[in-house]
Amino acid sequence: MTDMQKVAQANRAIQKDVKALLDAAYADNTKRAYRADVASFLAWGGNIPSNPEQIAAFIAYRANMCSVATIRRQLASLSSLHATLGHTPNPLKSRHIAATVRGLARLHGKPQRAVEPLLIEHLRSILDGLPTTTIGKRDAALLVIGFAGGMRRSELVALDFDDVTHVPAGIRITINRSKTDQSGHGRVIAVPYGRTRYCPIRYLQVWSDLIDSNDGAVFRTCTKGGKVRQSRLSAEAVATIIKKHVARIGLDAAGYSGHSLRAGYVTSAVQAGASEHSIRRQTGHASSATMEKYIRLANLFEDNPTGLLF
Repeated sequence: MTDMQKVAQANRAIQKDVKALLDAAYADNTKRAYRADVASFLAWGGNIPSNPEQIAAFIAYRANMCSVATIRRQLASLSSLHATLGHTPNPLKSRHIAATVRGLARLHGKPQRAVEPLLIEHLRSILDGLPTTTIGKRDAALLVIGFAGGMRRSELVALDFDDVTHVPAGIRITINRSKTDQSGHGRVIAVPYGRTRYCPIRYLQVWSDLIDSNDGAVFRTCTKGGKVRQSRLSAEAVATIIKKHVARIGLDAAGYSGHSLRAGYVTSAVQAGASEHSIRRQTGHASSATMEKYIRLANLFEDNPTGLLF
């Protein structure tokens, strides 16, 4: 092999390593969304690299088809692609696009529909009515641990048995990676033993006893006959499970999603008198601003003057 061939081979190896690093820079869901957004832009007739005028025309075209939030995400995808490919100046950073987006928000902006929180009383009703089947026991553990940990659905389904440590006071759960921790620094939360029959650890133990080997995923798929598989439950399945069980207790499933456990935990904790600091320590919210909406909703009826009038 000549020196030139060796250099070429080394360069190819370096490029492969760089590609692996770039692939790891974004979560899989983010990469899927980026690909779909770019494909939508190209199918419309857009070009890469693009220009501010073409991007603005794309915004106008999508304005009556998508929400403002969706269009903002599509623009973020296009901006990321231009930056990654080294196209400068980035057309998405122009004043023309900034003004167009402001106009879009003024003409088409709508309040974002908040997901309904699955409150502690809802959770108790669900637990009381769950069947004692394998799937029923799995769903009980999934719902109560997700709620008690204030966890995102992605964090919940990513749990392995190695991430759960039993201690005298309860369990410690290591969350290795989350939406706000893409670098994988990790954090540890505690779930203490409950004082009532709804103790989260009891439900988790009942489910764990059904699994032959406590290695790998905690929450797994099951056959219709109740056999526990090795495969990990998906994040999408969490939303499906929540919708199924809220409908069973008479709630409108359309308002609930995989985020309802986390929203319900925060809302219920605020109503119970927990401090904002202690709630954020459990949920891992990056800032108090993201929790403010839950606090407002939880306190809507607190010291409400209308109650004095009727």
